[in-house]
Amino acid sequence: MLTALKTFNDKRYLSIFLFGISSGFPWIMIGSVLSAWLKDEGLSRSAIGLFGIIFATYSFNFLWSPLVDKLKPPFLGQRRGWIFSMQGIILLMCLAMSQLTADHDLFYVALVGLLIAIASATQDIAIDGFRIDCIAQDDKDGMSAASSVATAGWWTGYGGLGAIPFFLADLTSWTWPNIYLMLGAIMALLMCTTCFANEPQIDRDSLLEQITKADSASSPLVYWIKTTLITPFAEFFNRNGVKLAASFLLFIFLFKIGEAFLGRMSIVFYKEVGFSNSDIATYSKLLNWWVTIVFSLIGGVVNIRYGIYRGLMVAGIAMAASNLLFALIAQTGPSTSLLAVTVIVDGFTGAWSTVAMVAFISLLCNRAFSATQYALMASLSVAGRTLVASSSGYMVDSLQGNWSLFFILTAVMVIPSLCFLHLIRHHIKRVEAA
Repeated sequence: MLTALKTFNDKRYLSIFLFGISSGFPWIMIGSVLSAWLKDEGLSRSAIGLFGIIFATYSFNFLWSPLVDKLKPPFLGQRRGWIFSMQGIILLMCLAMSQLTADHDLFYVALVGLLIAIASATQDIAIDGFRIDCIAQDDKDGMSAASSVATAGWWTGYGGLGAIPFFLADLTSWTWPNIYLMLGAIMALLMCTTCFANEPQIDRDSLLEQITKADSASSPLVYWIKTTLITPFAEFFNRNGVKLAASFLLFIFLFKIGEAFLGRMSIVFYKEVGFSNSDIATYSKLLNWWVTIVFSLIGGVVNIRYGIYRGLMVAGIAMAASNLLFALIAQTGPSTSLLAVTVIVDGFTGAWSTVAMVAFISLLCNRAFSATQYALMASLSVAGRTLVASSSGYMVDSLQGNWSLFFILTAVMVIPSLCFLHLIRHHIKRVEAA
């Protein structure tokens, strides 16, 4: 165990942690803050749920991910240049959002939210590529450690910084548009940290030449199009075989669907049950933040010690259990002590499952196309949280507001992925050992 802990003693992990914050932070802008704003404006559960379609951008970012691998910005390098540019766009969109009102400018609120999602999803492509490029291909322990640090950073951006808007909404006279000005200021600080990160040194052209040597004689335009848009995806299926590659992708898609349905409606649920904005900030954000950081680091150590398969299986079982605790809150009412217990269990499952999944996907990537191949697989993981979970509001309405039954159904959704995980366990262990 001490050997596993020593893996974290590396300065690269500070940059990975800070980029994790920048990755999680935009989800506040278009997730919980936007949901709370729309709920306070009187929009229905179904309408708020439909705003989750904005997150579909994260499901399709693999379509333009080859450009992030191929095109190099004129400043800060391949990875940092893209990250800095997208952070700047998110900052500008926060300023735009601060000038809108939900009752008169609902279309533009949705449009600006979509632009934030596109910039954030593009930033994620570069951040994931940065993390993978920082760790040697054969350093499995380093990949697990990097995944745990990135997860802790993501939840710091989403949970730690995400508590601030709710405290401001309850304790000050700030309106939700005013709060977007503050969110933009925080993004400006994150842009500064990007300038101080060290760009990973990867000879991507040399790696690409080894893979595409047979095609290098074709015209420059054809070669560029093929190596940019086709080769990254073809290499993944050729290396693993079509059947196994498809199995990996199906599992990645199924694993977090139940959690996605829960997450999309959680803020609406908290408000309907009777929790205040301060309760949401204290427990759903701040407590969840610290729990997630602790279990992200523990999850990284456990993955190093016992392997990714066991980490995924334990996390999946706990995920179903945490959803059932939400069903209990729906029965008992706004008990802060029960909410605290639920948040601790939910934080454990979210952290543990994310660390294991990020490490697993990272190991499947080829360094020549790290951002592209990670985006392909991560987009499937996000698809359940975006495309499918956007119907969560309709699901609650169809159950006539029966929150208990809703959360029980989200727990059941976890079972198919665990069965599939058991079926492909030998292949996962083989990837770890490779």
